[in-house]
Amino acid sequence: MKYLYAFLTAMLLVCALCACASEGKVEIVQSDPEESTAQETIGETDESDRDMTDGGSEILVAYFSATGNTKAVAEKAAATMGADLFEIVPAVPYTDADLNYGDDNSRTTAEQNDDNARPEISGTVENMDSYDTVFIGYPIWWGQAPKIMYTFLESYDFSGKTIVPFCTSGSSPIGSSAENMKELAEGADWLDGQRFSGGASEDEVSGWVDSLGIK
Repeated sequence: MKYLYAFLTAMLLVCALCACASEGKVEIVQSDPEESTAQETIGETDESDRDMTDGGSEILVAYFSATGNTKAVAEKAAATMGADLFEIVPAVPYTDADLNYGDDNSRTTAEQNDDNARPEISGTVENMDSYDTVFIGYPIWWGQAPKIMYTFLESYDFSGKTIVPFCTSGSSPIGSSAENMKELAEGADWLDGQRFSGGASEDEVSGWVDSLGIK
C-alpha cells in the first residue's frame, strides 16, 4: 500500500508540472510588434507626396486637377522644361457629388457663385522665392478658374515673377479666367494663357511651351 501511495503521488506531481508548462506557453505568445506598427500607420498620408517641388529648377508648374485632365497636361509641360511640379490639393477632397455641375446646391456650384470662397489647400510650396516663372493649370468651371486657384495665388508673393496660365476643358475657351486672377498676384508679369483638351498630346503641350521662349 505504501508503494501504491508513493506511485500515485508521483503521477499527480508529473501531471501538475505538465499543466504548468502548458500554461506558460500560452502566456508568452505575443503579437508581432512590426505588425502592430503597420496597422497603426495604415491610412496615414505622407505630406511629401503632395509637395513635389525639389528646388532643382527655376520654373514651377503648379496645378489643380479634379479629374486628372489638368494633371496630365501639367506633367507634360514640366517634362518639356525640366520644371518642378506642385499639385494644389484641396484640404477637403471633392467628391462626385461636389462636382455635379447639374446640382444647383453642389459644393462647386456654391463656391463658384461665392466671390469670397477660398477652399483651403493642403501643403505649401516652401521654396516659392526660388522660382522665376510659375505655370498655373486648372480646369474651367462655369467659364472661370476654380476658387481654389484664388487661394493659391493669394498665398504667395508673386512680385517680379512671370505667371503662365493654362487650362483644360471639354470645349470652353480660357476666356476671362486668367484675366480675373491677375489682381490676386500684383507685381507679376502674366503671359497669355492656353486652353487644352483633356486628351492633349505631348506634341501639343511641348509645342506651346517652346513657343513661349522660356529658358
